[in-house]
Amino acid sequence: MKLLRIGPSGSEKPALLHEDGSYRDLSGVVGDLAGETVSLRSLDAIRGYDLDNLPTVEAGGRIGSCLASVPTFHCVGLNYTQHAHESGMDIPTEPILFNKAASALSGPYDDVIRPKDSRKLDYEVELGVIIGEATEHVSEADALSRVAGYCVVNDVSEREFQAERLGQWVKGKSAPSFGPAGPWLVTADDVPDPQALRCWLSVNGTMRQDSNTADMIFSVAECISYMSRFMRLMPGDIIATGTPQGVAMGMDPKGWVVPGDVMVLGIDGLGEQKQTVRDYASA
Repeated sequence: MKLLRIGPSGSEKPALLHEDGSYRDLSGVVGDLAGETVSLRSLDAIRGYDLDNLPTVEAGGRIGSCLASVPTFHCVGLNYTQHAHESGMDIPTEPILFNKAASALSGPYDDVIRPKDSRKLDYEVELGVIIGEATEHVSEADALSRVAGYCVVNDVSEREFQAERLGQWVKGKSAPSFGPAGPWLVTADDVPDPQALRCWLSVNGTMRQDSNTADMIFSVAECISYMSRFMRLMPGDIIATGTPQGVAMGMDPKGWVVPGDVMVLGIDGLGEQKQTVRDYASA
């Protein structure tokens, strides 16, 4: 299934992309898509409905984030071999974990707002993993069974805030609009192999990132299993699993994005996003 949320910001309704290409209204079936609503049990219940006879939603409206909110927006850093090389860093021996603020979550076509005092705005196309069951100490062999679905994430980053200021990465990752997710939550049964997906991003029509999740240092299953040793993963959590090479930080000269720039990104089978950068002063 491909699940999404349609409508003005703050007034979205849950929907399903039907196999005939139409959008079907799920608001009479489930609450908004978040937390327990995207648990494995809830997704099984949705599959049991007569989806062919759900009312249609008029196409052409705004598509919001595929989740209304997240308990935790987890991230994995330096998880692609070539990205670690371009960053001048050693290949990690364990997954590098950090978080984005939950308030960074935004729609896949919403503007990205360059924060006040920002000078080094960057992009990162990433495979987002949405957890479907409370998970602790899960083995790698069982880890994918805890996945509700997958989505495209742009892990927007302010590199000066992230790397040149004291403290942790979170403050360079968490501004409002820094977490576009969607357009769809694609349920795990429709993604046979999360380690075989092309992921790409262009800026103003020029391809910057073009890689495959096969280049991940730690697979999706490894990341989930590792994280579950240190925390309880909850239904509706997003894990952004790292970005491939081609980020602005790795270019010479640097390719920071600025107001007016347009980012287009996508992942095989998970859809595409498009964002225009705007300045904080004009937001």
